Amino acid sequence: MGAALTRYRVIAWIVGVALILLVVIGMPLKYGFDNPVVVETVGQAHGFLYMVYLVATFDLARRAGWPLKRMILVMLAGTVPFVSFFAERRVSTWVTERSETTPEPVAGAPTR
Repeated sequence: MGAALTRYRVIAWIVGVALILLVVIGMPLKYGFDNPVVVETVGQAHGFLYMVYLVATFDLARRAGWPLKRMILVMLAGTVPFVSFFAERRVSTWVTERSETTPEPVAGAPTR
């Protein structure tokens, strides 16, 4: 689950930064100065990266055994500026706490 968490954390930060660039720089340039170049490039990149974020979130949620509601809320965190950073910290805490309380299976040991 550690690799899934790392993938999620990296893409959450990338999506968060792209969304902030889009909203803080791109939108004022487009609507205030009639220059849509940032929105056109960063907007497309954010759209693609958000899909990668959704896949990474789904993978982590499946491995961690999250309920559907939690998974959907974390997925939606990539659509609101700055929320993906908050969600990334919460998710890291949830996964770390779960991994500390759940022992990893030993290779060759019988499972129930």
